[in-house]
Amino acid sequence: MVDPQLENWKRRKAAVRERPRTKLLNTAPSTEPRKKLNSGTLGEKETCLHFPLAAMNSISLLRGPLIARTLGLIKASNSGPHNTAFSFSLRPLQWRRAMSSINATNDEEASARVAAVDADTGKPTIFDKIIAKEIPSSIVYEDDKVLAFRDISPQAPVHVLVIPKIRDGLTQLGKAEHRHGEILGHLLYAAKIVAEKEGIVDGFRVVINSGPSACQSVYHLHLHVLGGRQMKWPPG
Repeated sequence: MVDPQLENWKRRKAAVRERPRTKLLNTAPSTEPRKKLNSGTLGEKETCLHFPLAAMNSISLLRGPLIARTLGLIKASNSGPHNTAFSFSLRPLQWRRAMSSINATNDEEASARVAAVDADTGKPTIFDKIIAKEIPSSIVYEDDKVLAFRDISPQAPVHVLVIPKIRDGLTQLGKAEHRHGEILGHLLYAAKIVAEKEGIVDGFRVVINSGPSACQSVYHLHLHVLGGRQMKWPPG
């Protein structure tokens, strides 16, 4: 029988992994003269800029560093000599990559907001079923307090989740209380054991997403242990 929570979790993860393509505007350069706009006409330089400026309406709703990166890409593509045919031949690939990243990010943010609705209801999560072995997982480490298993949508050659077996109100790190100090320390120690087992102890990253603004997708505290490649700074 298909578990609906597992399927929903897989769909959310797939949004990041698959990087869905966005339908592009027709980017073929037109041979027809441009129509007058108000009192002037658009020249060769304006024709070269037509595609990114027309598409910027879809970006204007976004915020923060994502806008800066996308606009930086447009600016870079418009710099230098304005060879119209050459510029149009490059922009579709650059624009598709930028928009795919934006769409995947938006999907993840939307999923995080949906997941937050049931954050404090006490309902079982997908992780509860993994702990109970009702849903199979690739276990890397386990003891009486924590379980570590591979992420179904890895963002690095090594990507392991470490979770407490008993949630005890730890839906997210922002809900931690003084009584949780022992299990929080044990989770970090377990992350180090995972790194040793995976051969990445000389360089790895531990990430905790807390709350919808951090794109937390499951409200059962979990650590992401990432490694096996060069990590960048600052993180996204």
